[in-house]
Amino acid sequence: MKIGDKVSFLSETGGGVIAGFQGKNIVLVEDEDGFQIPTPINEVVVIGNDDYSIAKVVAKTESKPKDNKSVKALLADGTDSDVDTDVEYVDIADKEVTFKMPAEERKGGNALSCYLAFVPINIKEMTTTRFEAYLVNDCNYCLQYSFMTAEGNAWTLHSQGEIEPNTSLYIEEVGREELNSLLKMGFQLFAYKRDKSFILKPVVEVQLRLDPIKFYKLHSFQKTIYFDTPALLYTIVEDDKIAHPLHIDAAELKNKMAGNVEPSRLVSGKDTVTKPQSAPRPRNSDELVVDLHIDALLDSTAGMSHADILNYQIGKFQEVLDKYSTQKGKKIIFIHGKGEGVLRHSLINMLNYKYKRYQYQDASFQEYGYGATQVTIR
Repeated sequence: MKIGDKVSFLSETGGGVIAGFQGKNIVLVEDEDGFQIPTPINEVVVIGNDDYSIAKVVAKTESKPKDNKSVKALLADGTDSDVDTDVEYVDIADKEVTFKMPAEERKGGNALSCYLAFVPINIKEMTTTRFEAYLVNDCNYCLQYSFMTAEGNAWTLHSQGEIEPNTSLYIEEVGREELNSLLKMGFQLFAYKRDKSFILKPVVEVQLRLDPIKFYKLHSFQKTIYFDTPALLYTIVEDDKIAHPLHIDAAELKNKMAGNVEPSRLVSGKDTVTKPQSAPRPRNSDELVVDLHIDALLDSTAGMSHADILNYQIGKFQEVLDKYSTQKGKKIIFIHGKGEGVLRHSLINMLNYKYKRYQYQDASFQEYGYGATQVTIR
């Protein structure tokens, strides 16, 4: 027993609350009227241990350790009995957004048009600037593309992916020292639309020849609707017409070889500027004549050193040999001029080391005069 316990008398009715003790055997029981009745301790029995005294309540409250946690933390510490704790809760902020807005189409955009673009990073420093390469999809179709480069007849995948309709896709940044690895490029395009019907387009397969000299000329970079900075564009396909198909019409090629059309290209499949019409020369039907004089290749050599010119001529020589490498027995006449023999010496050196299988000899003097070499593909 202790002070504050509620007790009842065993030998009579009534009871009260223990107010104190007298000795070891007497307990003072305080009744409802406030009188304290001395009672032998063995004559009372505790009927409840609830202590409603203010002192006890305050003491109990003060003895409780303080918790400085925030309300949010305290709520998090508690678990409602009705909550299923086995359920996994996911923060929606961490969920990946998979919804995509439908592609916006434009009027007249259902004809395939795609370009390779080179944009100078600093057009005011053309001699030192690097370039950003983009693929421009100027149509209402999605395009799956593969971009390849070649060394001889060996191709390497350079880039692959998807281009959204009416957008441009950044490919890479290149410097002039890297352009030689892009001299021979191949593109394959597969067109389609999502979530709607469309007209089936044939797969586009194109080879392009990159001209490094153009990257030294400011006028090669023109204003376009695609970029704020002037850009150099190579056409892959335009208005459903493939710019440079891999398979050339035989009749068209025959006419070009016979000189019946005004030549705008030395070799089909390569962007070049229009060259002056040279005097026609007699030739056999199975021979292809390529004039390597620089004035026949370029409209201007402004800003080019002798080394730049020589490298361009050698690059043209390699380009032609690579193009016809599968046509065994094909004869190609390269006109290089007599001069000091620097160009001819470079060509012969390349034939002896890189194109060992090919046969070469001086071309017919009667037909081409001095300064022409005939190469036979083997």
